[in-house]
Amino acid sequence: MNNLKGLLRIRIKRGVNLAVRDINTSDPYIVIRMGKQKAKTRIMERDLNPEWNEDLTIFVYDTKLPLKLEVFDHDFFSTDDKMGDAEFQLQPFLEGIKMNLKSVPSGTVITRIKPSKLNCLAEESCITWRDSAVVQDLCLRLRNVECGEVEIELHWIDVPGCNLV
Repeated sequence: MNNLKGLLRIRIKRGVNLAVRDINTSDPYIVIRMGKQKAKTRIMERDLNPEWNEDLTIFVYDTKLPLKLEVFDHDFFSTDDKMGDAEFQLQPFLEGIKMNLKSVPSGTVITRIKPSKLNCLAEESCITWRDSAVVQDLCLRLRNVECGEVEIELHWIDVPGCNLV
């Protein structure tokens, strides 16, 4: 299986106050990268506060690689404009998955991650045991742009025969 650890489902919830790249709006979409893999959302036309609520799934082979998120403005007649980026480590999330939490009540917060210079968090991120799964909600402040945040949620999918440890 080529060292596959499992699958990461990333729910792209929404963008908040994204940058203007056309006359007074943008046509944003998001690209997620981890190593050589990439997945992308649909384009949201003329929307600076898009609600994607879209799930992207990537294979996780190397748990030390950061997850990178980039926002672009789709243009028909020229190269798409960059609208910022963010990246973060999966380690805290994966540590939560390794805990045996079957008997813990749904809604229990496992870990809180504070915003710092080492991450792109706009606010504290909670890793929670919810509905028999470890879930992490993140609000990422975009870098290399004048404004914008993206809200996402991480879910782990176990793959039979693969082991996270």
